[in-house]
Formats: sequence, C-alpha cells, structure tokens
Amino acid sequence: MKKAFTLIEIILVIIIMGVISVIGTDVISKIYEGYLRTYSINRLESETANVLNQIAKRLKFRIKDSVIASKAGSYKALNDPSLDTSYKILQWIGYDNESFNGEYNASRGYFMPGWSALIDLESLETNKTQVKTPGSSLSISEKIIYALSYGDVNLSSSSPSAAIIFGGKDLTDITQFGWGGSGDHNFTLNVKRVGDDVLQFTDSSQALASKKIFERYRLCWSAYAIVPVSVGANDVNLTLYYDFRPWEGESYTNGKSAVLAEHVSSFRFKQMGQILRVKLCMHDDSLGYDYAVCKERAIY
Repeated sequence: MKKAFTLIEIILVIIIMGVISVIGTDVISKIYEGYLRTYSINRLESETANVLNQIAKRLKFRIKDSVIASKAGSYKALNDPSLDTSYKILQWIGYDNESFNGEYNASRGYFMPGWSALIDLESLETNKTQVKTPGSSLSISEKIIYALSYGDVNLSSSSPSAAIIFGGKDLTDITQFGWGGSGDHNFTLNVKRVGDDVLQFTDSSQALASKKIFERYRLCWSAYAIVPVSVGANDVNLTLYYDFRPWEGESYTNGKSAVLAEHVSSFRFKQMGQILRVKLCMHDDSLGYDYAVCKERAIY
C-alpha cells in the first residue's frame, strides 16, 4: 500500500527549504562580500606601497634644504611653525644621480662618473667664473641629462641651464633656490660644461664678488613636485611634475607630468629633523564598497 505525503508535511518541507535558502543566500552573500573586501584591500595595499616606493626613490636624491610645501601663490619650508594643512604640494630640487653613476667603460672595467662632486680649489682653472671638477666626464653627464630631459637640457648650452649647489654652506634660506620666481637663486648656480672637467657659471646676474666656492657640489637639472589634483569630493589624482627649473624662473606647471596614483583620499608629509615622513591613503569604491588603505614611509 503506497502512502502519500500529507498537505501539512509538504508545507513543512517548503518552509524548511525556504529557511535553508535564506540562510544559504546570506552565507553566500557574506562570502562574496568578504572576497571583494579581501581583493580590494590587497590591491590597495600593493598600489599604495608601490606609489610610496616611487615617491621615496625620487626623494632619496633630493637636496634636503630645498624641500618646500606650497599652495597657490605661497610656499614655506617644512620646518616653518606656521605651516598648515592647506599647503598640500610637496616640491624639491633633485640632484642628478643617473649621470653621477655614469656609464660603464669596458676598456677600463669600471663605471665612469659623469660628475665627481668635487672641486679642485687649488687649480688655476677654479675661480669666480668657473670651477674645475677633477674625475668628471661631463660629456657623459651631457648625454644622460639630454636623454632624461627629452632634449630640454643640453649641458653645453646655457639655456635652459643645469645648476650646481655647493655643499658645506648654509642653505636654510629657501628663497635662494629660486622658488619665488623673482630671480633670486644664489644657491643654484647656472652652469655649462667647458671640456670634460670644467663647469662655467653662466648667469651674469649672480654677482662674482658674492659667489662662494666650496669643495663639494651637486649637479642638478630638474626640480620635482607632487601635486594632489582634485577629481571629486575626497578624491584626487596624485601627480608628479618634473623637468622644470625654479632657478630659471619656472614653476611646476612648466614641467612634464605623470599620474602617480588615482583615487587618493589623503596625502600628507612632515619634516622631523633630516627625516621626511610621507603618508598616503588610497580608496576603492568600484565594486560597490568603499575600502581604504593608509601607509606611511620615512625617507632619510
């Protein structure tokens, strides 16, 4: 004899299946949400770390006293007590590490530096109009700088000009790097090469009498700026500007640019002695959830 399900049994089965379905859907939804969260955070962690690495590599070769915070029409040194969060742009002059490393000389079996960072103070070729830099191969520097600047800077030419910054002198007056655009730049001395180991000063506005020559120097051809460009509420693109020269009266808007990161919610920096701390926060709301990651880097 075949027994059929009663109506009550069928209703109970339907109810139980409905409950299981609701629970299962909720579990699947939470698993999927957890997957999206993990995916977004992992991607943000990686991107934030990569961007900070790029920033740190650039800042590693900064002229430390040249670093400023700026906003439209104003700039301050990072140790200025009146500096506030309205100064969102970080700018600095970088020295030319690429041509300092030089290129490999196969016949000699070692790398030839483009510039040696040393001045021969005893040489008859060192005076108020030029300096002798023994151990340099300035033709190498010329080739590398010309390539990196896309042909903008030729070390054999005086316009636009590379510059040298002497070490060992007081560089605390940030106005003398040329940031103001007024022509004052007694710390950044325009130069061009004369032969392979002599740098000639080319800016006639810099008085010979007040020019002080030191044994150590850095060769520079570009300043850099990291600029938060707003693209929405609490959302900016972090943009790197380069290939501009404040000692030539140029601002970062005269330079080339490249986007370092999109969807940046915060970019902060702070000077602590000789250490520069940079904090970067990035977010992602493309998958329906707004996740954010913040990282900080100390740069010596």
